[in-house]
Amino acid sequence: MYGRRTWSIRVRMTVIAGTVAALICAVLIALIVLGVRGRVVEYERGRAVSAGMKVAEDVRRRPVRGAVGAPHGVAVQVLDARNNVIAGTPGRVSGPPMATFRPGAATGFRNAQVLCPPGGLHGCHWVIEFTVRLPSGEWRVYAAAPEVPWFVSGGLLTFVISAGLLLVLMVCLRTWRTVDRTLAPVDEIRRELTEITASKSGRRVTVPENRDEIRMLAEAVNATLDRLDAALARQRGFTSDASHDLRSPIAAARTQLEEALLYADDTDWPRTARTVLQTLDRLQAIVTDLLQLARLDAGAWQDSETIDLAAMVTIELARSDRSKRIVPHLQEGVQVRGDRLRLVRLFTNLLDNAERHAESQVDITVRDDGGVAVLEVLDDGAGIAAEDREVVFQRFARLKDGKARDANGTGLGLPIAREVAKAHDGTLKVEDSDRGARFVLRLPRES
Repeated sequence: MYGRRTWSIRVRMTVIAGTVAALICAVLIALIVLGVRGRVVEYERGRAVSAGMKVAEDVRRRPVRGAVGAPHGVAVQVLDARNNVIAGTPGRVSGPPMATFRPGAATGFRNAQVLCPPGGLHGCHWVIEFTVRLPSGEWRVYAAAPEVPWFVSGGLLTFVISAGLLLVLMVCLRTWRTVDRTLAPVDEIRRELTEITASKSGRRVTVPENRDEIRMLAEAVNATLDRLDAALARQRGFTSDASHDLRSPIAAARTQLEEALLYADDTDWPRTARTVLQTLDRLQAIVTDLLQLARLDAGAWQDSETIDLAAMVTIELARSDRSKRIVPHLQEGVQVRGDRLRLVRLFTNLLDNAERHAESQVDITVRDDGGVAVLEVLDDGAGIAAEDREVVFQRFARLKDGKARDANGTGLGLPIAREVAKAHDGTLKVEDSDRGARFVLRLPRES
C-alpha cells in the first residue's frame, strides 16, 4: 500500500520560506503604505489649513472679492453673511458653496469634515471651515484638499509590490539553493547505498566534512554497514563450517553403509548399525545446536522468571553423575531474571566443557559482586592460552586439545553459552586463573 504523494523536501522548504517571506512583505507593505499615507494626508491638510487661514486673515483686514490665491490642488471659497460666494480660487468664485456646515460650540471658529463630494468638486475632499466675524455679520471661508486614497498613489503601490515580489523571489531561490546543498550529501549517501549489495559489501558512504546532522547520519550508516558486513562474514563462516561439520558425519555414515553393502555376507551388521548410530548421534547433536543458535539469533524468548542461581546449580548437579569431582561454592539468594531452560543450557555447557578438560576437579562458584550475579566454572586442566580466549567462543571453533579429548564435539557449546548470556544482558568470558580455564558469567542481579 502506497502512502499519499507529497512534494519533495526542496519544494516544501521553498514554498514554506516563500510563504513566510510573502506574509512578512505584505505586513511591511501595509505598514509602509499606511505610514506614507499618514504623512501625505497630514501634508495635504496642512496646505488646506494654511490657505484657508491666510484667506480668512485677508477677509478680516479688508473685503475680498474675486479670485484668491492658494496652493495647487487646494480649493478655497469665501461666503459673505448672506451665504453668497463672493471670492475663491479659480473655478470656485461662482457656483454653489462647497459646504454648508458650521462650527459647533466645541470647535469655536473652525470645523473640518470629509465630503464626498463637496459642492462643485469631484471625489472626496477634506474640507475645513473658518468663521470670520465682521460688522456686517459672520463670513465663512472654506478650504478643501483632495482626500488621499488608501494606496496613496499607483506609482508607490507598484513600487512596493514589485520590491516585495522581488524579495520573495530572492528568498525562494536562496532557500532552494541552501536546501539543495544541504541535501546533496544525502543524495550521495542514497546513491552509494543503492550500489551496495551483499555480493559487493565492504563499501562505505562518504562522510561530509561539516560536523552536522548529515555527518552523524553518514557515520550511523557506516556503522550499520560495519555490523552488516560482520554479520555477513559470520554467516558465510557459519555456513561454511556448518556444511563441513554436517558433511563429515553424513559422509562417514554413507561410507560405512556402502562398504557394508559391498561385503554384505562378511559384514557384522549389528556392529555396523552401532557405528552408524554413533555417527547419527553426532549429526543430531550438531543439528540440535544449530537450531538452538538459530532461535537465539532470531530472538525467540519465553516468559522470564526469577531464578536462584545457587538452587539451579544444585538441582543440575543432582540430576547426573560426573566423572570428575565437583566442588560447589554457592552463595544463597543470588537471583536473576531470565529463561530457566536457557540458563540451565548455559551452565551444563560450561560444566561439560570443564569436565572434559579437567584433570580431577571442577569448582563451581555462585556469588554476588556489587549487585551483579556471578557464576564461575573453574577446572584444573591445562587452561586456555590468552590468544585463544575469544577463539573458543567462535562457532565450530575447536582447539587441538579439545579435539583430542572429544572427537565427537560440535564446537557449538561455548558459542551457545555466550549467546544465552548476551540474551540476558550479561557477559561470558575466560578470565585469569592460577590453573585451568576459568569461565565467568556475569548477569544483572534482580533487586
